[in-house]
Amino acid sequence: MDKNLERAADRIAWIRDLVKSEEQMEESGLIDMGTGLGSNQSLEQDSLQFLQQLKSEFIEAASAFNELKASPLGRVKIYGIAKTHADFMLFRNGFKMIFSLMEPGKISIRFNFIGPNYTPSQNPSLMNTAMTMMEENILEAKFGPFQELQWAYKNEPVKLANVVRYHMTLFIKESTK
Repeated sequence: MDKNLERAADRIAWIRDLVKSEEQMEESGLIDMGTGLGSNQSLEQDSLQFLQQLKSEFIEAASAFNELKASPLGRVKIYGIAKTHADFMLFRNGFKMIFSLMEPGKISIRFNFIGPNYTPSQNPSLMNTAMTMMEENILEAKFGPFQELQWAYKNEPVKLANVVRYHMTLFIKESTK
């Protein structure tokens, strides 16, 4: 499905939910006053959709990076993760940046390094040097005016393009070392 059709379908999804809710109300005779605005199901769908948009933007950025890079060494790879259909991971030179849905309205971004000689060991000091993890960034969804879902980092609103640019730049710089 092309992006224009996807956007059109997304624009009327809430109308489809309203119709379904009204039909259920007519069948059961019970009125559900909380339908449509800020429901947990809606938050989960919106969170998965935002994570899919992040993945799509990272795929585009990684493709551009890989095309412009002269050497095939050190290219960025993107893998899906089994937890949800939207979770994904960037991988390059032993470095991983993992994007996952923690719960509806919370997306985790973790960055870690698995050294080239990583083997499980009985020596704890060797294990600590083989794998290090940096700080975890959490993107949180907040409901704004008229129940508009807004994504924030540390309570500050963020834009999708800026999240991608910042994390892609961080990932490339750290994975170059």
